[in-house]
Amino acid sequence: MEVFLIRVLQFMLAISLLVLLHEGGHFFFSKLFGVRVEKFYIFFDWKFSLFKFKPKNSDTEYGIGWLPLGGYCKISGMIDESFDTEQMKQPVQPWEFRAKPAWQRLLIMIGGVLVNFLLALFIYGQILFWWGDTYIPVKDMTLGMKFNEEAKSYGFKDGDILIGTDARAFKDFSADLYRDISEAKRVDILRDGKAMSIALPGDLNLLNMIKADPSFVRPLLPARVDSVMAGSPAEKAGIKAGDHILALNGAPVDSYNEFVDLLGRREDMLLTAQTPADSVKARTVVIVYGSADRADTATVVLTPELKLGFFAPSLAALYQPTTVEYSFLESIPAGVKYGWNVLSSYVDDMKYVFTAEGAKSLGGFGAIGSLFPPMWDWYMFWKMTAFLSIILAFMNILPIPALDGGHVLFLLYEMITRRKPSETFMIRAEYVGFGILILLMVVANLNDILRWLGYLS
Repeated sequence: MEVFLIRVLQFMLAISLLVLLHEGGHFFFSKLFGVRVEKFYIFFDWKFSLFKFKPKNSDTEYGIGWLPLGGYCKISGMIDESFDTEQMKQPVQPWEFRAKPAWQRLLIMIGGVLVNFLLALFIYGQILFWWGDTYIPVKDMTLGMKFNEEAKSYGFKDGDILIGTDARAFKDFSADLYRDISEAKRVDILRDGKAMSIALPGDLNLLNMIKADPSFVRPLLPARVDSVMAGSPAEKAGIKAGDHILALNGAPVDSYNEFVDLLGRREDMLLTAQTPADSVKARTVVIVYGSADRADTATVVLTPELKLGFFAPSLAALYQPTTVEYSFLESIPAGVKYGWNVLSSYVDDMKYVFTAEGAKSLGGFGAIGSLFPPMWDWYMFWKMTAFLSIILAFMNILPIPALDGGHVLFLLYEMITRRKPSETFMIRAEYVGFGILILLMVVANLNDILRWLGYLS
């Protein structure tokens, strides 16, 4: 419960900050051009609000709604999510949005996106300034990688050390490494100390590479016991720190990755178990473990989650991390470069949303909240906040009615053709766009529920 609350608090704090500044962007340009803002709300106040106040001699009511699905500025003389059509029937007033020239209305509409994008770049820069950039270079992972069958069909072998592609050298083991491999025509490796290259088609499906079980590539971890959990099946079997897992049910184990894969194959047996006896049978395995001068065998009943109860060494324990530090001035362009890379990668990955697997990968509030760490970590909090700010900026600029990008699209049409879309058209478009957003939200959050129930992986 404590972990859940910590994640909820981090998520709510990040979203509140991003919504406040996003709407603040619209508010700033509205006030700059003399447009009246009737309401400024964090979260939606459908039917009622948690808090509201209106300063003396102010045209704006400020408040906090109860529905945490975003926020809004109600700008006078504008067709938006409030669907206030009565106001649009009145004569145009000089303080209204519709009374202003198109270029001013355009800046008002992109104000929120602009603030979110600049905020993300600023946060990334400050992260680099305060914490630096710490990572384990892929080329230093001397144990190499563990590959799945698809990767091996292209010529990779377990233990290969990845160096780079025809485009650039690999930095760290992250989604960028998968992306680089998916787009590569050539991958450079070290195999048994010799430099080699592997030819690839250049158009591998990134989503399939990551979601495959096992995934396309993972850092190879030795099947060495780093520590044993008290009361676990491993402790009961006599397995101690420093031992190696040598075999599982007669199958040789060459790495911790292989051990995990072999255990995973028993999930089908466990899922089809009809009785408690069937469950125990599915969880019963024969383990061979030991060291250089001994090998012991034990029959073990795994936990209901198919865990033996030991920890393998982490990457940080196996390899020395590299830290690049930045001065304040150096952090500014570095943050811009980092943020731009995040944005371009996110945009590139959007093509997978329109596939069956991509639709299943959509996540709602639960998926986003789970990205935050289970304990309060300011580094990860700010990194996730910057990432969400990038996403919010990109999603809002999409040319969908009801989003900022939809309004921008119609404004650009007006500026090019010198003709305004009719109010009837704008109202209908707003309804359509709002319907699309509700549908996407339902699908994304339904996916979260199905994952929680075990129907989606």
